[in-house]
Amino acid sequence: MSSLRIRLLAASALAIFAIPGFAQSSGTVSGTVSMKETGGPLQGANVLIVELGRSILSDDDGGFTFDNVPPGTYHVVAHLDHIFGEAAKTVEVESGSAASVDFLLSLATERYEITVTASERHEPTFESFQDVESLNAYDLSEVTAISLGEALDHRVGTGIAKRSFGPGNSRPIIRGFDGDRVLIMEDGINTGTLSSQSGDHGELVNVGQLARLEIVKGPAALLYSGNAMGGTVNAISRHHEHHPHPHQGFRGFLSGSAGTANALAGGNAGFEVGVGRVMLWGHGGGVRTGDYVASQEGQVFNSRTQMTNGGGGLGWYGDSMYLTAEARVDSGEFGVPFAHEFHAHHHEDEHDHEDDDDHEEGEDKEGEDEDHDEDEHHDEEEELERVSLQSRRTSYRVNWGLINLAGPVESFSLKLALTDWRHDEIEHFHDGDSIIGTTFNNDRLTFRGVFEQAKAGALSGRFGVWGVDRAYEVTGEESLSPPIDQSGLAFFALEELDFERFKIQFGGRVETQRYNPAYSEREEHHHEEEEEHHADDDDDEEEGEDHDHEHEHEEHGPPDAVDRAFTGASAAIGIHADTWRGGAFIANFSRSFRAPSLEELYNFGPHPGNRAFEVGDPSLDAEIGNGIDVSLRHQEGRVRAELNWFYYDFSNFIFPFTTGEEVDEFLEIEFTQRNARFTGAEANLGIALHDVLSLNLGMDYVDAKDTETNTYLPRIPPLRGRIGFDLRTGGFRLSPEFVMASEQSRTFTGETSTPGYTVVNLKAAYTIARPNLAHQFAAEVFNIGDQLYRNHSSFIKDLAPEIGRGVRFTYTVRFF
Repeated sequence: MSSLRIRLLAASALAIFAIPGFAQSSGTVSGTVSMKETGGPLQGANVLIVELGRSILSDDDGGFTFDNVPPGTYHVVAHLDHIFGEAAKTVEVESGSAASVDFLLSLATERYEITVTASERHEPTFESFQDVESLNAYDLSEVTAISLGEALDHRVGTGIAKRSFGPGNSRPIIRGFDGDRVLIMEDGINTGTLSSQSGDHGELVNVGQLARLEIVKGPAALLYSGNAMGGTVNAISRHHEHHPHPHQGFRGFLSGSAGTANALAGGNAGFEVGVGRVMLWGHGGGVRTGDYVASQEGQVFNSRTQMTNGGGGLGWYGDSMYLTAEARVDSGEFGVPFAHEFHAHHHEDEHDHEDDDDHEEGEDKEGEDEDHDEDEHHDEEEELERVSLQSRRTSYRVNWGLINLAGPVESFSLKLALTDWRHDEIEHFHDGDSIIGTTFNNDRLTFRGVFEQAKAGALSGRFGVWGVDRAYEVTGEESLSPPIDQSGLAFFALEELDFERFKIQFGGRVETQRYNPAYSEREEHHHEEEEEHHADDDDDEEEGEDHDHEHEHEEHGPPDAVDRAFTGASAAIGIHADTWRGGAFIANFSRSFRAPSLEELYNFGPHPGNRAFEVGDPSLDAEIGNGIDVSLRHQEGRVRAELNWFYYDFSNFIFPFTTGEEVDEFLEIEFTQRNARFTGAEANLGIALHDVLSLNLGMDYVDAKDTETNTYLPRIPPLRGRIGFDLRTGGFRLSPEFVMASEQSRTFTGETSTPGYTVVNLKAAYTIARPNLAHQFAAEVFNIGDQLYRNHSSFIKDLAPEIGRGVRFTYTVRFF
C-alpha cells in the first residue's frame, strides 16, 4: 500500500476521533547530558519528550536538540542504557522560542519510570491511568531466573504471583487471574506459545536479554484483546522497538551468572551497530539449572531446566519512515516434577484399551501370547522414569512505520509477526530410551496497526486494527481436541482529554473470534470406546462402583466440535486528577469481552498438565466483565506511596466445575459458566529515612469467588506482605527484605490449604560506571533461613515445596 493511500485512510478514519487544531508556530528544546561522577559529557544517552513520544541520542559532546516542538508543557526524560538512572525535568515551550534543559545523570536512588504498554504511548508510570510495574535492564540483571514467573515472584505489593508445575513452566498470575486471562507479549505482540492452556506449559522468554519488562494490572482488553482482561506482561527486547530513530556507533552487553541450590549457570550477549540510517543487531545466550533443592526434603526430582535463545535483525530509519526485520529462534527443555506419575495413570488406561483391541481382533491367538502382550505393557509402564517438555519457537517480525506526518495523524506503525511453535512432551524410561508422547503445533500470524493522532487542543489518542490467524494441532496421548483454525479481527480506539491537572481517558474495542475445527463429529470414536466398555462390564462386573462412575461418564460422551464465532465490545473510561502536591487520584471503569478459549470449548479427555479429566463445552457464551479500579498515588520528597483497590464482576465466567467423579484416576472437570467476582488491594510505601537509606513496605490481597455457589476459585494467592530496606551509596546497593504470606484456607473444591511462611532474602550490587563502559556485579542470597514453604498457586504444591537456601551471582558489562 502506498504512503499516499495510507495517509488518506488514516485521515478518513480519524475524522470520528479527532478535532483539527489551529496551526501554531513551533519551538525547539535543546541541552546537554553529563555524567555526575566524572563531570564529562555522556554520548549516546537517550532523551525523550514523553508527551510527543519523540526521542534522540546525545552526540559526542553530550548535546541534543529537538526541532519543531509545538508550544506546551512537556516532561523530558534522559537515561543511558538503564545504568544511569532516568532523570526528568519539565520544560515550557513557547511559540517560536528555544527552551534549554540540561541533565546530570548518575547512579541515583530515585528513578523516573516510563511505560509504553499501558496506553500504547510513552508516559510516566505515575501519570498512567492503569497500575504498571516497570522493570529495566538494571533491575532484571539482579534477577537470574529461568522463567517469567520466577523472575516476578516475591514482588509483594504488586499483585503479581506465579503459577507453576515446576520452575521451567512458571507463569505470572496477576491479581488472581491466570491462563487465558493474562496476556504475555514480546514487543507488543503475543508470544505465540501455549503457556496459557496448561499448567505444565511455559514461555521461552529469556529475562537476561530484555531491555525492559512491563506488567499492566487490570483490564487492558481495549488495546490488546480479550485475553488481557486480567492483565498484560510485555517483554521489551530492545530500546529501538519503541524509539525508532537512527543510532550511530556500537552498543552491547555481556553477562554471566551462576547459583547454588539448583546448579544454575547461564550467559547472554547482545549488540547493536549503527551506521548512518542503518542498524544491525543480534543477541544470543542461554541458562540452565539442575534439580533444585527444597529445605528438609532434598532435591526435587526432574525439576531441571535449560533454555537457549538467539536472533538478529536489520533496520533502516529515515526522517519520515522506518522499516525493520528480525528473526528469532528460542528453544528449551524442562522437566515436570511428578508428571510421570500422572502420565502413568493415563498410559495404563490406554494399555487396557489396547489389550481389549488385541482380544477382539486376535481371537485366534493363543492365550499365552495375549498374556505376554499384557506383561509387556505392564513392564513398559513400570519403566517410565520422568516426563520433560521440549519446545521450539521460530518467529519472524517486520515493523514498518510512518513518522513526522503532517495533518491529523502524526504517525502510523504496523507490526507483523509470524510464529511457528512446536512443543513435544517426551517420556523418558529407566533404560535410557525416550518417546514423544504428545506433539503440539501452533502456527500463528498476528498483525497490529496503530495510528497516533496529532494533539488537537486537549484531545490526543490513537486508534488501530488487530488481527490473528492461527492453526492449532495436537497429536498423541493428549490430543484432546481436533485440529482447529482460529481467526480474529478487532478495531480499537483510546482517546484522552488533558486539562493539565485533570485528565479523562476513554475508548472502545470491537472484536470477533472464529473457531473452525477440522471435523465436528467425535461420536463414532466415542461409540467404539463405549462398546469396549460394555465388553469390560461383562468380564469385570466385580469392579463395582468405581466402574459404574466411569461408565456413567462414558455415556455422557464428547460433544461435537462445532464451528463457533464470537463478536463483542469492550469499553473503558477513567479519570486522573492531581490532588495535593505530588499526589494523584485515579479511577477507572471498564467493560471487558472475552471469547472462550480453544481448550474451554473443545478439550475432552485426561489432561495430566492440569491434573484433570477435562470436558469442554462448544456451546459456551462469551465472558463479560465489569470492573472498577481506584488508585491513590504520592511521589514527592521523601515519600513514594501507592494504594490500589479493584473489584471485577463477571457474568458467564468460564469455570472448571468439579463434578466430584474420577475418570482415568483424574478428577473430572467440566468447563461451565457462572457468575464470579474478584476483589482485592495492593499497597506500597517507600520512605527515605536518610539520603542513602530507604524503607520499603508492601502488601497485596485478592479474594475470588464463584458467587452462585459461594465457592472460592482455585490457586488464588494468599495475603502477602513485605518489609525491605534499600541502602545506596555511589555504585553500591544493599537490599535486605522479609517476604511474608498468610495461610491460604479459602480453597477450591478438592484443593488443600497452604500454610503461611516468612522468607528472608538479601540482594547486593555494585556498579562501576565510565563514560562508555559499565560493570555491574550482583549477588542474591535467597531464603536465608532455609524455610520450608509452598506456593499455593502451584499445581504440585502438595508434592514439591519451593527452593531452599541458595546464592546467585551475576556479572554484566555494558558498552555504549
